[in-house]
Order: sequence, then C-alpha cells, then structure tokens
Amino acid sequence: MSPSRLLSFIAWPVTIGLAAALLLLLSVPELRPHSWQQQAAAEAQPEHSLANLSYAHAVDKAASSVVNIYSRKVIEARRHPLADHPLYEKLFRNSGQQERVKSALGSGVIVSTEGYLLTNNHVIEGADEVLVLLHDGRRAGATFIGNDPGSDLAVLKIELDNLTPITIGKPNRARVGDVVLAIGNPFGVGQTVTQGIVSALSRYGLGISSYENYIQTDAAINPGNSGGALIDTQGNLLGINAAIIFDTVGIGFAVPADDAMKSLNDIIKYGRVVRGWLGLDAERLTPIAIAALGLQNVTGLRVTNVFLNNPAHLAGIRPNDVITHINDQPIGNERQGLREVAELAPGTKVTVRILRPRGTGLLPEELEIDITVGERPDSLEMNRT
Repeated sequence: MSPSRLLSFIAWPVTIGLAAALLLLLSVPELRPHSWQQQAAAEAQPEHSLANLSYAHAVDKAASSVVNIYSRKVIEARRHPLADHPLYEKLFRNSGQQERVKSALGSGVIVSTEGYLLTNNHVIEGADEVLVLLHDGRRAGATFIGNDPGSDLAVLKIELDNLTPITIGKPNRARVGDVVLAIGNPFGVGQTVTQGIVSALSRYGLGISSYENYIQTDAAINPGNSGGALIDTQGNLLGINAAIIFDTVGIGFAVPADDAMKSLNDIIKYGRVVRGWLGLDAERLTPIAIAALGLQNVTGLRVTNVFLNNPAHLAGIRPNDVITHINDQPIGNERQGLREVAELAPGTKVTVRILRPRGTGLLPEELEIDITVGERPDSLEMNRT
C-alpha cells in the first residue's frame, strides 16, 4: 500500500478519536487541565471572593438586637440662701429655672422577644426617663425592671412587637486571641462596630464593681458603648460591654453573657440577683503566706475574715484557715473558688477541705467541714471575727 493511501486510511479514525477525547474532556470536569479547574472554581465563587474575611454576617445577625439608650434625670438646683430675702427677692425671681436636666447615653441588648434588655446600671441609674432607639428606627420608652449594682447590670423592658433578641453565645468557651466585635453607640454618633480580640479572661480585682469576672478586649469601647454587645464572629453574644480604663488604648471589659443572663433571670424572678455566700473573705495563698503559716507545697485560699453568725462562722471556719478544696474541686485562686460558691443556690450544702496551721514545727490539721451556703447580702457592713 502506498504511503498516501495509508495516510488516508488512518486519518479518519484519528480524527474521530481526537473529537471523542475533546468531547469527553469538556463533559467531565475532573478530566480538565488544572488551569481549567481553577478558572471554573473561580467562576463558581461569589462576586466577592474575599467574603470569608468579612464579619458582615456576624454584624447583620446581631445589629438589630443592639439599641441606643438615652436617659434623663431632673436635678433640682440648690436655692440661693438670699432668694427669699425681701431686698433680693426681685433679683432672684427671674434668675431662671430651679431645675436642670442631666442626660446620659449608652447602649443595650435585646435578649428576649418579650422586650427584656440588658444594659449597665450606671447608664440608667437614677434616671427619671429612659428612651430606647432601635436599629430599625423605632423608639420606645423603657420600664425599669431591676438592677444589680454588684455587677453594674440593669434590666429594662420595652413594649414593642417584632423584636429580634440576640443569640446568647458561650463565653466559657472563649479563648484569649479569639476575634470579637463590639457594637454600641459611642459618643452618641450612632451604632458603631469595632473589632479586636479577647485579650484576657476572668479579670477581677479592678475595683470597677464588687463582683468582677470580666472578659478583657482591645476592641475599641468608648463612652456610650456601655451596655452594648461584645459578640463573636458568628454574631453570638459573649458579653455586655461595661467599662474601660481611662487614658489607655485597647483595654475594655465586658460582663460575660452567662453571668449577665443569670442576673437578668434572677431580677425578673426575684427582683434581685441571688448569689451564694460562705460568709468569709479570702485571698490567694502566696509563697510568703505559705512560709508564714508553716505550710509547704500548698495551693488554696487563706481565710482573712469570717463574718459573725454567717455560714462559715457557724460551721467553725477561722481566720488563717487555708481552703484547698470545695466539693472535692481544688481551689487555686479566690475568683475561682468564691465565684463557684456565688453560683450555688442558698441552702446548698458544700464540703470544704481546709488546712488549719498549728504553729511552728507542727503539721497543719486537715479538716473537712460541711457548710450550708447562705445568700450574699447587698452590703457587707457587718461584724467580722
């Protein structure tokens, strides 16, 4: 067979094979060259290919639950001592009003469809009138339900339909370094979102309030943000923004959402926040205190004060006793131990394991003491042992 006839003989099968291969390649994506797959994947992406770097979805979810709060308090001006004197009566008669109005602004978070919302106590404390402005532009007067000065929280209620309560997150799972967003009304400019991270957890001993267990964040929090929401990147509430340290940048604090919701539920149910209490003050056991008490390799709390006729005193706890366990759980610091007690209902029985120093050269006495938890009073102005 001549070369020309041979070429003609195999041309058609080759052409048909190539056409079939091309058709198969176009119809089966897995067989496309890598560059084709990349192009197809890019075409399938949303218009904004960097959408996963945005927190807009979290803000969209939470923003309608965060409100602006405006409070007004009428303050009576002190009357001048000469205002009623016959010689000066005319002078003071038209001297202006004897009252002035003090205004404050802050933020709040809607937490139920019934209209309950959380804010800071200092935002509405002593207010004669509280106005709430919703994200959708609606306004409503707020009813004061109750407060908890110990954690600087207050509960208000508004009577409106179609409210969007925020989704409560899990602050106990938050980690230092998690991205968070703060939503509020700084300086009254309107709802504003700032972004940062969780800087620290379980901050206490700051002197901000008497019951401290704060989430610290560097998300910008300014006057007017108080009572607003600290949310995670899914739009869930992690905390109620409560305080900043003045003259600093990036140090703000929020009350954890679970603590805030317990306060709210207690206020609605009892009119106050109910906290368990052992009736003692304690401090972390430092190396110096360990040496002074004649102890070795011990972690726990040293009892500094015991309140007379209260649970610890009635159970036999003494100053300088060292609490090492509560209900078999080791206690490493005062926040951990006393906060766990605060979460217990009054009347609950706990077993406290203590070491009682007995003097130089003597081993401490190990004791287990059962204590019935009491209710923490609003004021601790009482006798100590």
